[in-house]
Amino acid sequence: MPCKKDFITLAIETSCDDTAAAVVKGMHGILADKISSQIESHSIYGGVVPELASRMHQEAMLPLLESALEEAGIKDPAAELSLVAVTSGPGLIGSLMVGVMTAKALSQGWGLPLIGVNHLEGHIFANAAVSEELVPPFISLIVSGGHTEVVLVREFGNYELLGTTRDDAAGEAYDKVSKLLGLGYPGGPVIDRLASEGDPLSFAFPVPLSSTDKVEFSFSGLKTAVAAAIEKENRAGRKLRASDICASFQRAAVESLMGKTDIALRRTGVKRLAVSGGVAANSALRAALERYANDKGIRLFLPPRRICTDNAVMIAAAGYSSYMRGNVSDLSLAPDPSWSIW
Repeated sequence: MPCKKDFITLAIETSCDDTAAAVVKGMHGILADKISSQIESHSIYGGVVPELASRMHQEAMLPLLESALEEAGIKDPAAELSLVAVTSGPGLIGSLMVGVMTAKALSQGWGLPLIGVNHLEGHIFANAAVSEELVPPFISLIVSGGHTEVVLVREFGNYELLGTTRDDAAGEAYDKVSKLLGLGYPGGPVIDRLASEGDPLSFAFPVPLSSTDKVEFSFSGLKTAVAAAIEKENRAGRKLRASDICASFQRAAVESLMGKTDIALRRTGVKRLAVSGGVAANSALRAALERYANDKGIRLFLPPRRICTDNAVMIAAAGYSSYMRGNVSDLSLAPDPSWSIW
């Protein structure tokens, strides 16, 4: 096994609609970070089309890998790389298959070890990849288009799921509200922008599950409340105030996320909080987290916005850590769209 300081991982991420490749030395040395986005192609359909996503992954994969290796200065992958890491679940089966089959071919062709990485464990490592100061135990809040989880990270590889969503993920709720307002896909960035121009108290949308002390989420009712408000405004013949609706929706969503995270931190007594996933790029959530951390004496870890969304840097960090803990995959590795590590 190469020395840790020289250990270089090539990572591939294709769980949904972003094709990503990264080359990382050890846990933190990002040598290359490449992403090919499919947003423009899927936006006309109002969401990700799985068959289209898998085809576009196939088209993007080899040029992206070549670009990542070139940027990292890797001329002889078989000699210079130490590990191939790949997201093998959860996610869209067709998309996962492209990444896994590519990684297996590279592993076999270059004679390198292979490691399958859980996508959610990757999000846990998003902050660890960019901060050497993040060490367990800590609370990980994962908020994305497909996931909303609060996890206690006792040690890397030792996780306890404290709470998840009953229905929609937070990012999914943003996309659905955006669709109701005719704002397009993805909904998160446009709602965040419009919310900054609106009044968050103009619509009294409820904070989901605020009356319970359980660490769990539910966003479908909030989406229904937004739909009812839009219908009421239309029936009354009033001009739809999209910015006010966005601001009010975002207030309720952020308060829900903050309230349940606070419960998790108080119950565990943990003083470190790491937040990741696409919704972690939201400006209102980031501001609320920073205020909360300052008030409560919590050490907050927020990744750069680029590392919030799906990327291969986090997969490289998670794969490296898993391999150093003694894990390894073989060529029987298969994509698992429902893989859970909790």
